[in-house]
Amino acid sequence: MLRGADAPDWAPPRRSGGSVSVATVHTPVASAARRMSTLDRWLPLWIGLAMVVGVVLGRFVPGLSELLAAFEIGGISVPIALGLLVMMYPVLAKVRYDRVAAVAGDMKLLVSSLVLNWLIGPALMFALAWLMLPDLPDYRTGLIIVGLARCIAMVVIWNDLACGDREAAAVLVAINSVFQVLAFSVLGWFYLAVLPGWLGLDTQGLDISMGEIAVNVLIFLGIPLLAGFASRFIGERRKGREWYELKFVPRIGPWALYGLLFTIVLLFALQGEQVTSRPADVARIALPLLAYFAVMWFVGLLTGRALNLGYARSSTLAFTAAGNNFELAIAVAIGTFGATSGQALAGVVGPLIEVPVLVGLVYVSLWLAREWFNTDPYAVPSTVPSTQQGASA
Repeated sequence: MLRGADAPDWAPPRRSGGSVSVATVHTPVASAARRMSTLDRWLPLWIGLAMVVGVVLGRFVPGLSELLAAFEIGGISVPIALGLLVMMYPVLAKVRYDRVAAVAGDMKLLVSSLVLNWLIGPALMFALAWLMLPDLPDYRTGLIIVGLARCIAMVVIWNDLACGDREAAAVLVAINSVFQVLAFSVLGWFYLAVLPGWLGLDTQGLDISMGEIAVNVLIFLGIPLLAGFASRFIGERRKGREWYELKFVPRIGPWALYGLLFTIVLLFALQGEQVTSRPADVARIALPLLAYFAVMWFVGLLTGRALNLGYARSSTLAFTAAGNNFELAIAVAIGTFGATSGQALAGVVGPLIEVPVLVGLVYVSLWLAREWFNTDPYAVPSTVPSTQQGASA
């Protein structure tokens, strides 16, 4: 399902007799299942197993969660950081950076993404947290923090699985990262202190500096983005685009899912005991999260459809709107309220709900590509020759 591993988005022209003219067409695939590797085809199963393995390890291996938590630098879990970097690098290495400028000029896409991520998303989570957890202020605050942390990591995986626009995802993630550094603290102050005060509700503070957020963004986006850009630049300069797309990309492609599964195991292992010992609380936290992810995703997809962005960019808009930066949310909750706080538990439950929900939405997205957009999500651009105008291979 990860397109780069099975279907490169570029193919060299073939010569057939006389002069070769190059035309770009979309070649549909008869059966999506034929394109999927075993890893892709059974992705929900692998993710489910990773969750179970993580919970079992965290619950029954004494001291494991404490050991993993000990490997932190500046509040960032080193094992989880490594998993995320391994996960993000292959996807960002597939990005065609020479197409990024065209995406950056799509103002409908950029403006709608900013509105969804920084106006609608935080406001929706604030409303859901207060409506569904009015009697649980700690969990409510944790959820509001999750809503403020816009996704800059796992969204590239969901987008790629759904055959979204990789270049658009790279641009939107970069823009969200800039806004995250500038706006996270301000929005935290507004939604936890100012707005509740205006509405006569309980207020809480949030102590997080722009520098701490910038470090988080630098590690989880800057490093894999730089590595992905360098790989394409050096690979194409030395070996050519044909080698890069047909040889290098398929070789690194599976590592994105290996990194994803490794990260999921670690997340569940770190909090497995806490999650299994407080199932009722986890269920209460899960309800607003389920509503949030579903609403944000469908609003994003419908917005893209209304703006005639096409399936690829509409799905990218939907997944960047629905995803959240769980690592930042957890780090802020722990740093401000403590590792055993209700706010921290709410932050941890965030990705535990997000992962299976967004995996499910990947399949919904692929189905709606045909139902709403009348397109085959597995159709990829390929360059084919023609010997005369109007002819195609």
